[in-house]
Amino acid sequence: MTDSPRGSEAQPTEARPRRKGLTGLIVVGVVFGMVGLSFAAVPLYRLFCEVTGFGGTTQVADAAPDRILDRTIKVQFDANIASTLPWSFQPEQRSVTVRLGEATEVAYRAENEADIATTGTAVFNVTPTQAGGYFMKISCFCFNEQTLAAGEGVDMPVLFYVDPRIADDPTLDFIDTITLSYTFYPATGTPSEPVALAPAPAGG
Repeated sequence: MTDSPRGSEAQPTEARPRRKGLTGLIVVGVVFGMVGLSFAAVPLYRLFCEVTGFGGTTQVADAAPDRILDRTIKVQFDANIASTLPWSFQPEQRSVTVRLGEATEVAYRAENEADIATTGTAVFNVTPTQAGGYFMKISCFCFNEQTLAAGEGVDMPVLFYVDPRIADDPTLDFIDTITLSYTFYPATGTPSEPVALAPAPAGG
């Protein structure tokens, strides 16, 4: 008489399809999870940058602090336009020298050179990138899309301060100049990545 297979070796035929089905469900779940993460990557990256200042991303504040220090920093202004947006765009002054904690307002000038209304949105950062967590904007045209009528020109103000807490970080003592850089793109098709690091503008 032939011995029967031991229990650990005997596998019911119907168990194999069930295992294959479970494996298939796991694979599908992993694929959908990866797709979901890819869609979430951009907003999560933006949130990370906004919270940490990573990549020179500036911060948002409701008001200037009570603490103002004698230490000063030179802030330079850089302006760029995507080739697909028919605007001119430049800062009204190339630089200002501010005390830490001191609220300062400057303006950029934008003009629509097209014969129809166009809408732009700004991507921005600061260099050195380590200063991003300390560059605080109270108000800025970059918070909203900007629509200009044909031939229209507008002054776009920015109210900001450099957080005095930067003075408490000895690793940032080397920072005596910060460049605030904007690039305007058409409102549709704006890139999600921070603007490329801009060289400091020539002159002062």
